[in-house]
Amino acid sequence: MFKLPELEYSYDALEPFIDRETMELHHSKHHAGYIAKLNKALEGFELDKGASIEKIIINLKKDIPIDIYWDIRNNGGGHLNHSLFFKMMSPKASREPKGHLLDLIKKVFGGFEGFKERFKSSALSRFGSGWAWLLLDEQNKIFIKSTPNQDCPVSDDKKVLLCLDLWEHAYYLNYRNRRGEYIDKWWNVVNWDYVTDRFEEFKN
Repeated sequence: MFKLPELEYSYDALEPFIDRETMELHHSKHHAGYIAKLNKALEGFELDKGASIEKIIINLKKDIPIDIYWDIRNNGGGHLNHSLFFKMMSPKASREPKGHLLDLIKKVFGGFEGFKERFKSSALSRFGSGWAWLLLDEQNKIFIKSTPNQDCPVSDDKKVLLCLDLWEHAYYLNYRNRRGEYIDKWWNVVNWDYVTDRFEEFKN
């Protein structure tokens, strides 16, 4: 069954932008909780050998029976989203992506700062809990979207380049109700090298 992935950095490595207590609770309690509930929901359900959580969520609408569908959608989505999110942050973050991805972002959004403003606007417009995304569609066009709860766009054949957790457990201890401030500070820890690598892999 699924296990909690280890972080590639310490809980305090993203300070002062994301505090140690938030990271520890987010990873060891919230992410671990989604995995525990996912494993429980999958008891008695035969998975394909070596099935990844991403493959399960991609094929969610086709392969998962209705009696466990919502448990897998919510908790499996929570596992996948958090696995991506934690990799998309780094204590050695660069300020922006590189190469063709940066050129494309500037072209589509009128500059890198324009992209950040559009992304923030999408994140702030999400009522309640959810996620903000930079995605690739089936024609390898980039676009911004937000989704509710733990829904993941891979279920709709989209490819994830970047994601931001908008659940209060991701920021409330430090930023309280100031979601906009959390978003502004989060740019300081975005792992653009990882995001750029994903883009290069997807477009080839």
